[in-house]
Amino acid sequence: MKILVIEDEPKIAQAIKKGLELKNFAVDAVYDSDQGYSYALDPEYDLIILDRMLPGSMDGAKIAENLREDNIHTPILMLTARGTIGDKVSGLNAGADDYLVKPFSYDELIARVQALLRRPPINLGEELKIDNLVLNTKTYQVKRGGQEIKLSHKEFALLEYLIRNQNQIVEKNTLVNHVWDEDSAILPNTIEVYIGYLRNKIDRPFKNYKPLIHTVRGFGYKLSEN
Repeated sequence: MKILVIEDEPKIAQAIKKGLELKNFAVDAVYDSDQGYSYALDPEYDLIILDRMLPGSMDGAKIAENLREDNIHTPILMLTARGTIGDKVSGLNAGADDYLVKPFSYDELIARVQALLRRPPINLGEELKIDNLVLNTKTYQVKRGGQEIKLSHKEFALLEYLIRNQNQIVEKNTLVNHVWDEDSAILPNTIEVYIGYLRNKIDRPFKNYKPLIHTVRGFGYKLSEN
């Protein structure tokens, strides 16, 4: 899952980025409202963490308002040092989905992020399932047929995106955009390599179960029971 952080304090932005990356998210960070708004128009982001007070032509509330007017419905978690009820109401009315007051704990930030990512249009809960493969977004455990599977951070993120989009063909570029941040060095065969890693862990060791990862030649990949 890919997250955009719009925060004018580089130390705070980088701390958020690093913490989220430890939880298997791909994260881009920008530091002013105009660049942030430009990035936020990209529908490839699964969540936006947006500071209320920003340099540039807009504050965070105006960014949220403009995004909703542009029919960009990416979930928004708004950050602010201002914690009055009026500030929270105005931020939520502008289009934010949740509100977190600085200073905040890292654990609360992660919990808010995970809660927003579990919201409709399809509320899948903490456990994502296909056939007898189960991925838990809270404990980061993956099991097939009750047997635990150890995945790297990037393998977990890739599997999570595929399982959230199960039974759909997902193009390689879509996987790159949602699982890797813009600073990552992506080689032409990076996706093939990581799909191979996943097959070696969730399909090939389980000879008695049908394979779940399918290559759709010329298009991409599909996670399905068929």
